[in-house]
Amino acid sequence: MKTFVLDASALMTFFEGRGGAEKMEDVLARAVERKQSLVMSVVNWGEVYYSIWRVHGEKSAREKIKEIAQLPIEVVGVDMELAELAARLKAIHNLPYADCFAASLAENRRAALITSDKDFGVLGDRLKIAWV
Repeated sequence: MKTFVLDASALMTFFEGRGGAEKMEDVLARAVERKQSLVMSVVNWGEVYYSIWRVHGEKSAREKIKEIAQLPIEVVGVDMELAELAARLKAIHNLPYADCFAASLAENRRAALITSDKDFGVLGDRLKIAWV
């Protein structure tokens, strides 16, 4: 089964109905059908949480987190290996630090990264990126 890593921007695209939301619906549907696996760093999960809280308040953020828990997404903790790789990506490519965790998880799992965040363009061919 093919694995994809979700960046916070991919979920925010889905939740906010931005351009690319239909692609995210397809991604989630394939995961529900067990045709692919979706993972997300807990750091990027936290990004979604604070982004919703900042714009819509704590209650909305808590409700959205409950929705995320129902989606076919495995939230992955950060260990020393992922933290070190994220730090290297930050030092070399100067990506925003939270984005480095999505990229490091994708690199570690040899998975494509699903994102709408153009900041990842600095990685060039280092990762396979599926843009939404």
